[in-house]
Amino acid sequence: MELLHWTLVFLVVALVCAVLGFGGFAATFAGIAKILFFIFLVLFVVSLIFGRGRGSRL
Repeated sequence: MELLHWTLVFLVVALVCAVLGFGGFAATFAGIAKILFFIFLVLFVVSLIFGRGRGSRL
């Protein structure tokens, strides 16, 4: 959940920068948020796959 938290933080910072007119910073923070989100998504799917196999053995 920590990774998802940081994704949301970078997304909010990107939105604030975009509203204030700092386009370069907004693009940078939005790119970081997108990368963190995809990493979170991959780790979530991997944990679902391995978690499902572990539960069926008990």
